[in-house]
This record gives sequence, structure tokens and C-alpha cells, in this order.
Amino acid sequence: MKKMVRKGILALAFSGALFGCESKNESALRPAGFENVRVGGELAERVNRNFDRMESELYRPENVYWTEEQSNGWPADKEGRTILALVLDARASGRQPVYLDELIALLPEHLNERGYMGTIHEGVDEQQLSGHGWLLRGLCEYYEWTGDRRMLDIGRGIAENLFLPVLPYVADYPVEPDSRIAGAGDMSGTTQNTVDGWRLSSDVGCVFIGMEGLIHYYKHDRDPRIRALIDELIGLYLRIDLKGIRAQTHASLTALRGLLRYADIVQDATLLPEVEKRWTLYKQYGMTENFENYNWFERYDTWTEPCAIVDSYLVAVQLWMKTRRPEYLSDAERIYFNGIACTQRANGGFGCDKPVGVAFDALSIHADEAHWCCTMRGGEGLGRAAEYAYFVAADTLFVPFYRENALRLADRSLAVEQHTDYPFGSQVELTVGQSPDTPLTIALSAPDYLHVESLCVNDEPVSTAVQDGFMTLTRRFAPGDRIVLTYRFDAAWTGPDNRDIGDSAVRKAVYGPLVLGAPNGRPIGTNADAPLRKTSDGCCFVIEGTQDTLTPLYHLLDPGVSSAAGFRREVLVRRL
Repeated sequence: MKKMVRKGILALAFSGALFGCESKNESALRPAGFENVRVGGELAERVNRNFDRMESELYRPENVYWTEEQSNGWPADKEGRTILALVLDARASGRQPVYLDELIALLPEHLNERGYMGTIHEGVDEQQLSGHGWLLRGLCEYYEWTGDRRMLDIGRGIAENLFLPVLPYVADYPVEPDSRIAGAGDMSGTTQNTVDGWRLSSDVGCVFIGMEGLIHYYKHDRDPRIRALIDELIGLYLRIDLKGIRAQTHASLTALRGLLRYADIVQDATLLPEVEKRWTLYKQYGMTENFENYNWFERYDTWTEPCAIVDSYLVAVQLWMKTRRPEYLSDAERIYFNGIACTQRANGGFGCDKPVGVAFDALSIHADEAHWCCTMRGGEGLGRAAEYAYFVAADTLFVPFYRENALRLADRSLAVEQHTDYPFGSQVELTVGQSPDTPLTIALSAPDYLHVESLCVNDEPVSTAVQDGFMTLTRRFAPGDRIVLTYRFDAAWTGPDNRDIGDSAVRKAVYGPLVLGAPNGRPIGTNADAPLRKTSDGCCFVIEGTQDTLTPLYHLLDPGVSSAAGFRREVLVRRL
């Protein structure tokens, strides 16, 4: 296990953002803003390594624009994901992307006569819609960053000529399992059979990835025809039995992100409980025991996919934003440390693992890197982790995750630096560099697995209750004020989360948000729930009464996490 190393954060220029400037609802939670946060430590290392990978030869303009054959029937998919990743890596890191402008400039010459990519089909190709969902997302993010309205012009052509003609086909989308080819698909999905005008994909439900991109575009173009199509697609999604049809979890989670975005745009409160219901279904039948994913619902012997792991992280945080229920933040933190962190490889890209749970007891490598999709999606996952460092609502600053970073909200005269080795150390320190003259509330995350040893302001202990997963401090802060949280975790055994694991003797070991595994990768067993003792160096846990040791699955770009190195970590333990 490579521990996080504290790194100083350089003084940086930030743009200002007022609390409450983006919404009439002052109590609504929203991120403090990319331009107001600079990350350091392990997240900065991850973002920059992914950015380096995204500027390697594979993602240079001459290699991004694939023929339809090269894309394996996914036109616009690699192109859209690449643009999206470069925008978010850039915003999270403060680096200027080397090739992005050239990539954007080349796009028009790769569009067909109707303004989108790929073959002009009779009927509907759901993979083509899915790929263009990513292209719309990339164009929208680029527009929101640069203000370049040419992106919306291209988006209008895609919406008008590719998506709107789909409306008459929506009611006929096959929703019964027997309309699909059972058990089909590889890491890059392929077109299977054609039913009622729909060219169906082995990535079951990937049409909803297209829907999510269209929803993002609708935020900027309120064409009522687009809304009518979105309403039909959402109605279709809500009618589908995701588990029964064995939908792809990536597509299902992307759809949930779309529903949350759409609920904001059209102010539809009925969509939130629908998202929550399907999130629970995903946790019960689609999430692995180390918070990665099964590629399809209840297909347990396949592989995990960082595309979906990233989606799950985003959905969890966004659900917390809407509900303020602390369990969603706990979900997000576990997904980050055990899912995103486990699947990022030493080169900055992202790869697929064997899913720990129903079929596999151990975490091992399925593919060292899925460079055609997951490496790019990692750019959004890490970028959003940077964006989600702080949230604001009215006069409250929320610190939902503990990371090395700096925040400056110039228009509120507020600046804060955060230093921590969380979750491996025992302290989080926030130093106020600037503060408004009026009282400010700082809310510090206190998940149920974090035991607070002390909370001090300028070395003076303060007492604060935990409410909705946060401890709050309200006062007039002064420059130089130091808030220090001292915490600890307990190592413990817990049962599995998946509802299809019926063996009551199965256990996994956890330490705070971290899942533990046996570094030698061999099956282990223990009588009862033997206590776990932390070693003196703090890196390992010994199962009392045995010679077996456990370490966190988390790693920071460890070259040993590869198929060549024979990486394997036993996670699930059966009591003897």
C-alpha cells in the first residue's frame, strides 16, 4: 500500500463565486466550482497521471477519429469520451490541454451529411445513440467551460437529425428478456439482433446513455420537441425491469445521472424517488463487495467496468446533494477508495477487474486497461472528485470529503487550505486564509465509520453534535484560524452487501471506508469473527490467532496492480 503523501499547495489565482449566485434556492447544495478549488496530494497525482495518459499517442487527434469499423460499431463514442475527459482533467488540474482545440477543430469534417457520425440507418441503432450521448456531453462541457457556441450548433444537428427521428420507435423498444440474445457481449459491446426497428446492443440499455447526453444538451436548447423525446425515453426507462432484462449497469447508472439532471432542469420532484429506488437495486444486485460493479445485473462471472464505477460515484454524490442523506456520501467515499482507486492503473488509465462477490472471492485483473472507454471515463470521475471537494449552501461551507486541497471564494472573501493523509492518517487540518466579517458555518463530514477523537479550533476543544452526517462550526473566523479534526477507524468484519450471496458464513474485513484483502491472494479462513489487530507500521492488519495479514485494496498507481505481476487479493472470507 502506498500511503498518501502530504504536498504543499501553491498559491493560485482563483475566480470568485458567491454563495447563492447560481440558484434562487439558497438552501440548495452545489459544488463550490472547479475554478475555486485546487487539489493536491493523491487526487492531484491521479488527475495529472490520467491527463498525461489522455495526451499520449492513443488520444492525439489523428488517432481519435475512428472509422465505424475501428470503433466496433460505436460512432462518436471514443471522440465524445475523449473531449469530455480532456475538459474535466483540464478544469480539475488547471493545466491547458495540448490537443483539445485541434480535436474540436477537426470534428466537423468527420460528421456525415446529416450532421452526426456514422452510417445513416433505417430504424434506430442504439449504439450510435449511445456514442452520440458522449459526444453531446463532451460538447456541452466544452461549451460550459469556454463559452464557444459552435458546440451547441453541432449539438443541434445531432439532436435534430439523429435523435428526434427516434420518437416514433420509442414505444417499440424491446423490454422483455426473450427479445435479447442471452449472455452475449464482451468488454466492447457489439450490435446483436434487430427487433421492431431497433438494432440492439449487447450493452443492454445503452440507448439511455444517448438519452443522458440529450438531456445535457436540452439544458442549453429548450426545444419542446427534444423535451417530448426525453419524456418518452424516461418513461421507457422507468418501465424496464433492469434486473429482469439484465441491463448493463453502466447504461443504467448513466440514465440515473440523466434523470437527476433533468429533474433540475424541469423541476420534476417525482424523479428523485425513482432514482433512489434504482440506486438501491444497483447496490443490492449490481455492485461488488469492493464497490466496483458487475457489468450486467446478475451476470456475476463477467468483469467490472470503471465507466460504471465512475457513474456510481457521481450518482451517489448527486443523491446526497438532493437529499442530504449521509449514507449516500458514505457510498461515494467507499466507491472512490475501493472502486475508482483500485481500477486506476500505474499509467493513469483505467482497467477492468474480476468482480468480487457471487462468483469470485478475490480481486484480480480482467484487463489491464480499457483504453477505448474506461480511461476516458476516469477523467470525469477524477475531475468530479476535485469539483466535489467543497459544497456551498447559503452561508454554509460543506466539507464532504477529506483531501489535500485549497479553496478560495473571492467574492465571499473566503480562503481555506486543507491538509490531510485521510484515510490513512489520524488528522484533518483546515487553515483559514481569509474569512468574511459575517458568521460562517463550516460543516465537516462525520460518516458513521469515523470516530471523532477531538475537534479543536486554535487548539481549543469544541463540542459539536453530528446531524445528517456533519459536525458544524458557526463563528466569525479570522485569518490563521486552524480547525483540527482528530479521528480513528476500527477494523471490523462485515457481511456481504449483494442479496444473491446466500452464505451466512461469508465475511469481508473493512477499516473505515477501506475494504481489506489478503496480499498473498490465497484463500483464508478464520474461526468466528477473529479480531483484527493493526500492525505497528499501520499498513497491515493481522487476524488474531492466525498468520494471515490483510491490507487495503486501495493503491495509488501501484505498478504491481497488473496481470503481469499476478495481482490478486483475497477479499471474501468464510468462517470456519
